[in-house]
Amino acid sequence: MGLLARFSYVVRSKLNALLNRAEDPQETLDYSYERMRDELQDVKRGIADLTTQKKRLQMQKRRLEQNVEKHNDQAREAVRQDRDDLARKALEKKQSKMEQIEELDAQIADLEETQDQLVEKKDELQSRIEEFRTRKETMKARYEAAEASTRVSEAMTGAGEEMEDVSRAIERASERTEEMEARAQAMDELEEEGVFEDALSDKDSIDKELEAGRSSREVESELETLKGELGKAAGGEREAEAAEESAEAEAGETEPAATETSGSGETDEEVEEELAELQEDER
Repeated sequence: MGLLARFSYVVRSKLNALLNRAEDPQETLDYSYERMRDELQDVKRGIADLTTQKKRLQMQKRRLEQNVEKHNDQAREAVRQDRDDLARKALEKKQSKMEQIEELDAQIADLEETQDQLVEKKDELQSRIEEFRTRKETMKARYEAAEASTRVSEAMTGAGEEMEDVSRAIERASERTEEMEARAQAMDELEEEGVFEDALSDKDSIDKELEAGRSSREVESELETLKGELGKAAGGEREAEAAEESAEAEAGETEPAATETSGSGETDEEVEEELAELQEDER
C-alpha cells in the first residue's frame, strides 16, 4: 500500500468514526423518510407529465379525425361536381391524416402503458413509505427509550460525561481542601515553635527569649513574696490563738463564779466581749 493510499485510508477512517459519533438515528430516519416522500412526489409529477402529453396527443388525434371527416365531405362534393382531381386530392389528404392518426394511436398507447407502470410504481412506493413511516416511528420510540434509560443509568452510576466532570471537580476540591488544611496546621506549628518572627515587631528571637526569661523570674519572685506574706499571716494567727487560750485558762482559775454565771445566763456574745476585755488588760 502506497503512502497516499494509506493516508487516504486513515482520513476516511477518521471521518467515518467522526460521522458515526455525530450521527443521530432519529435524524437519519427522518431524512430517509423525507427522501422517499420526495421520490414519490417525483413519480407523481412524472405521471402528471405523461397524462398531459397523452391529453395533447388525444386532442391532436381529434383534430385529425375532424380533418378526415372534412376531406370525406370534400371528396363527395368533388365527385358530385365531376371534379375527380379535387376528389383525388381530398382523398390523398384524408389518407395522410389517417396515417397520422395511426401514429398518434401508437404513441398514445405507449404513453398509457408507461402511465400505468408509473401508477403501479407510485402505489408500491406509497405503500413502502407508509410501512417505513410505521417502522420509523417504532424505531425512534425504541431509541428514545434506550437513550433515556442510558442517561438514567449513567447518572446513577456516575459513568456519564457530566457526572465524570462533577466527580473530578469534587476530587480536586477535596485535594485542595486537604492541602490547605495541612498548610494551616504547618503554619500554626511553625508559629508555636517561633520559627516565624512577628512582622509587626522589631524584636528578634533572642530578645523574645530574654524577655520570656525576665517574665519567668518576675513570676517566681512574686510567688515567693506571696508565700512569705502567707507565712507571716499564719504565724500571727497562731500567736493570737495561743494568747486566747492562755487568757481563757487564767479567767477560769480566777473567776469560777463568773464562768458559772455566764454558763447559766449570759449569751455567747457577752462571753466573747469579756474575754476580749481580759486580753486587753493583760496587754
